[in-house]
Amino acid sequence: MTAVESRPAGVLDHSTVRRPFRARLLAFIELTKPRIIELLLMTTVPVMFLAAEGVPNLWLTVATCVGGYLSAGGANSLNMYIDRDIDALMHRTERRPLVTGMVSPREALVFGISLAVISTVWFGLLVNWLSAGLALGALLFYVFVYTLLLKRRTSQNIVWGGIAGCMPVFIGWSSVTNEVSWAAVILFLVMFFWTPPHYWPLSMKVREDYQRVGVPMLPVVATNRVVARQIVIYSWVMVGVSLLLWPLGYVGWFYPLVAVLAGGLWLWEAHALQARAKAGVTGAKLKEMRLFHWSITYVSLLFLAVAVDPFLR
Repeated sequence: MTAVESRPAGVLDHSTVRRPFRARLLAFIELTKPRIIELLLMTTVPVMFLAAEGVPNLWLTVATCVGGYLSAGGANSLNMYIDRDIDALMHRTERRPLVTGMVSPREALVFGISLAVISTVWFGLLVNWLSAGLALGALLFYVFVYTLLLKRRTSQNIVWGGIAGCMPVFIGWSSVTNEVSWAAVILFLVMFFWTPPHYWPLSMKVREDYQRVGVPMLPVVATNRVVARQIVIYSWVMVGVSLLLWPLGYVGWFYPLVAVLAGGLWLWEAHALQARAKAGVTGAKLKEMRLFHWSITYVSLLFLAVAVDPFLR
């Protein structure tokens, strides 16, 4: 039996694997979870437009985006370092760099800590120290509260763990104003109530993966009917909160129009999923991923409206 064959399934022996530079570079980029960070930046930049009541300073925008990528990338790298044991057993994550052996655990740990330090200094020197503190707080919350404390212990993991993913709203606002306003709080709450009904449909789809590794995502410990009911409740609260920017005077006519239309389509999909769950539909016919994919479109449209609205008032 070779050295590679004698190791646990899904984990390669780093001493025997020849790793081309380009593949290694791509592996380190993958550690940062670029597709997730893309969504985080999608909420950061539009908030900067709203805070500036127009086009924010270009250099400040670039500095905020770079700092945000580095900070979130550090958090994601440390998340992969901690979860490498269960990632090797889940089909959805079995090709991650730590599982395939393209990056060693030590390298991932050093890489994640380095990004955390660099991003904090970057924000502090090139943006402001309030944004630096918020970014560092989000990183620490994601790593220590969500990944280490909540994820493997409670079905409410994604509810409270999602707070880290809401912080880019505060970071975007504070980068422009060096403070946090009620507008930022409202958009933070939108993202807070958006996160569970965004992630639970995906969890329903990959329920067996989470069952296999003992992670108690809500769809693992509750029936489809219960999960769908929770999705509907969170969806209504999210849409309601999203409309608060208008009566409080932070936006004109365009944003609430988009919020009502996009929110209405969201609620249609959420109730449709609930109806299928109540009818006992399972498997592919449940179509839970319809809401998951729409949730990404929804938040993209909503925050695009946040950015455009200042120009139409």
